[in-house]
Amino acid sequence: MASPSATHDSYPYQNEPIWSRSEKVIARKAFDAALGRELHEVIQEAKKMASQIQQPSDLWDLEYYLTQRRNEINRKYDYRYSQLRHVFGRLLYEKRLGEEELRGLREDKLKPIRSFAKFLAEDAA
Repeated sequence: MASPSATHDSYPYQNEPIWSRSEKVIARKAFDAALGRELHEVIQEAKKMASQIQQPSDLWDLEYYLTQRRNEINRKYDYRYSQLRHVFGRLLYEKRLGEEELRGLREDKLKPIRSFAKFLAEDAA
């Protein structure tokens, strides 16, 4: 039987697939593109809201919107390799990322990404 410390000292993501150098490049490019598109949407909405400010409460509505979106984006976009399959699955589900942007990733990564996107779609239905 393994000692309790053996489990604590082992690598926490033993079942995580290894990301090749080319896969890391593909993942970073897809991640950055999706994040850029989402931030662009936030900028456009913030500009629209700012142009309609008439009273102090409108200013605080803008501040609230930006804070909420910042928190959502910070939670969603986690570039740790152990999290990318979930991140990309969510982005596929939200249609913020196209599967073609992930072309070049091996099936050991694409399968769980697709699976998580499918799970989210079924959960929302």
